[in-house]
Amino acid sequence: MNLLLDTHVALWAITNNPKLSQRARDLITSPKTTVWVSTANIWEIAIKHSLGRGDMPVSGRDAARYFQESGYRLLPIEAEHAVAVEELPMHHQDPFDRILVAQALVEPMRLITHDPLVARYSDTIIKI
Repeated sequence: MNLLLDTHVALWAITNNPKLSQRARDLITSPKTTVWVSTANIWEIAIKHSLGRGDMPVSGRDAARYFQESGYRLLPIEAEHAVAVEELPMHHQDPFDRILVAQALVEPMRLITHDPLVARYSDTIIKI
């Protein structure tokens, strides 16, 4: 399974945060899973970390390194992903979440999230 992590799930996974559910840990560590993070994850972390937000404890540079060290694959943002955002219903206003949803639907991948609004986009999204 190709599993795309939303930003909080990705951060919780690399920091071993107790907010990450056992179900999510099992999916991420399964030998049948290829774990992906998006360029959008790193972009979001970099912006929010530079603003001093407490929910972004690492810089974008450090997050990219931690993701690579964890064996996660990097999904670039392609034009077709950006175009797909336009077709999404307005369940969610956050542009980072919307591009992650679009990427997951276009590729296709299973997006794993903690956000119930993101989960409304598709039954292929895994809400933890």
